[in-house]
Amino acid sequence: MVSPISQLIAHFGTQERTAEALGVKQASVSGWASGKHGMSELHAIKAEKATGGAVKASELCPRLADVEAA
Repeated sequence: MVSPISQLIAHFGTQERTAEALGVKQASVSGWASGKHGMSELHAIKAEKATGGAVKASELCPRLADVEAA
């Protein structure tokens, strides 16, 4: 199964393009991809909008799934 972060990177083609689309540094995208740190709620929402809903914010940031369930 492909991770949501991998789906996000695949959508844009590279970590660099993903970073540009979300207004972050490539190192942040690398950290998300490696699991070094999680994606913030803000960046997850930006990612969902930037992908036209192809990648869901709640999949990128599990804390948002908790909010949706409440």
